[in-house]
Amino acid sequence: MLDHEDLKWIASTSTELNSILQQVSRYSDLARRHKGEHNYIDLLGERAELATKTAQALFDRVTSKILAKTAPQTANPPSGPHSPFTVLPPPVGTVPAQATKSRTSTQVEEKPKPKSDKEVSSASAAIPADIKVKNPKGNRELVLLIEDEVEVAENAAEMLAEEGYKVIQVHDGFEALGIYERIGKKIRLVILDFFLPIMDGDAVFDELRALNPDVDVVLSSGFAEENKISAMLAQGLRGFIPKPYTSEKLLAQVRSTLDAAR
Repeated sequence: MLDHEDLKWIASTSTELNSILQQVSRYSDLARRHKGEHNYIDLLGERAELATKTAQALFDRVTSKILAKTAPQTANPPSGPHSPFTVLPPPVGTVPAQATKSRTSTQVEEKPKPKSDKEVSSASAAIPADIKVKNPKGNRELVLLIEDEVEVAENAAEMLAEEGYKVIQVHDGFEALGIYERIGKKIRLVILDFFLPIMDGDAVFDELRALNPDVDVVLSSGFAEENKISAMLAQGLRGFIPKPYTSEKLLAQVRSTLDAAR
């Protein structure tokens, strides 16, 4: 029988699967419109593989519970190699009731020690070594800076780092989405250039929102179509920094956006 925790997990996983399938649809459309761009094909393959794994997890969770509930049981089944009541092994993915009960009792008797504040802080601060962070020991929030102009990106990253922010600097939307998929929960703000190679800022914004509907994004551009900016603001864009910008304007927009998101 499916219990309350099962139903919560199924609802959450179904929502996640729906989001993944929407991404598959978008990437398929992008791949058709930009034939030959292997990045779209790669992203499409990754999303399709994740959708398959998620769907399989849903199937396994539900069927294991149903099989466990409907499996025939006898009070005192005869034993022996010729018995008509030979006990079959439990279905893959299920746990015998006795083992479950024993494990639960052990958990009650031996509760794991809670982690110290220091351990929790250290775990939450961990970022994979292959992701380069400017000013990794900064005392302020982690910012993802997406800017294809190297000089502009370097200057902006330096301004932020000097103010104490930790900065991840990338030059295209694909790399940014890959990083956000991995450590999005640690990133407090995304500064997004509108004009990027292959995939413009509005498309990157859509994909970020698919990963996290509450993502905090500030758009940065010297020129962008007004109707597109208005549409992005209506969808949850937190602000806009016109280029060229000074250190004061950049830092003021970043700080006000972060404070408003708390």
